[in-house]
Amino acid sequence: MEGLPVTALLTTNLGDTPLLGRGKVRDLYVVGDSLLLVATDRISAFDHVLGTGIPGKGKILTQISLFWFDLLSSIVPNHLITADVSQFPAALKPYADQLEGRSMLVKRAAMFPVECVARGYLAGSGWKEYQADGTVCGIALPAGLQDGSRLPEPLFTPATKSQDGAHDENISFATTEAVLGAADAAELRRLTLDIYQKAAQHAESCGLILADTKFEFGRTAEGIILADEVLTPDSSRFWEGSAWKPGGAQPSFDKQFVRDYLESIHWNKQAPAPSLPDEVAERTQAKYLEAFRRLTGRELTL
Repeated sequence: MEGLPVTALLTTNLGDTPLLGRGKVRDLYVVGDSLLLVATDRISAFDHVLGTGIPGKGKILTQISLFWFDLLSSIVPNHLITADVSQFPAALKPYADQLEGRSMLVKRAAMFPVECVARGYLAGSGWKEYQADGTVCGIALPAGLQDGSRLPEPLFTPATKSQDGAHDENISFATTEAVLGAADAAELRRLTLDIYQKAAQHAESCGLILADTKFEFGRTAEGIILADEVLTPDSSRFWEGSAWKPGGAQPSFDKQFVRDYLESIHWNKQAPAPSLPDEVAERTQAKYLEAFRRLTGRELTL
């Protein structure tokens, strides 16, 4: 690849449109009774937003989410009103260049204060807990599993946001019931595992393994809906199926190039976060594009 073909959009400015907040990746605006979710090209690692973006990443993530919202609509309704910028309110038309391909007009919902995580394989914080206690989120697992092993059955392992907003903290199902009430906890577990099963089957048909993923749900007057981003490389661990070999880290479709680079320069993981060399940004962009292509069967022009 000869240089990155597009520049990164690191922050949006929509004039008088009220800004509700900026997350690590998304800018959120109030548009009448709805919300506007705009995925920028910011990238975070080790809980810090880096000085360099990944050009086109926000478009890739948005288009992957839209693919999954459509595929999963028979299981659970979602927050999408439209992602067609030409259908957005007139006040947003002057900002179409910032919004095209990377924004969604969505319904407001009362969000559940729990991240709904599904794990089909042992990795990340789950592997660390298993090494220490033989459990994942307090759920006992058979002895002898390795880093990257497939679990006997997919697990629902919810998490809450810590007070500082930086780290998710795994919680037990009993704690989830205490936070949400038994009925909502049971329904979110059911939805999470049903979605995971369908998504994992689709990923497998594309030669990919969906090791784990996290969902956010909210409630509207109509009931529970799926919200935020869905089954993207930022919210999920996708592995190359043909290369899967338990016993260590697996080749993945996420920010691994970024994390590896940051480890190689011995960054202390304190602000300010460093910038990335062009080569690392290019390889990361290519990995996100490949994930889109593999999952959707389509090409994406950035």
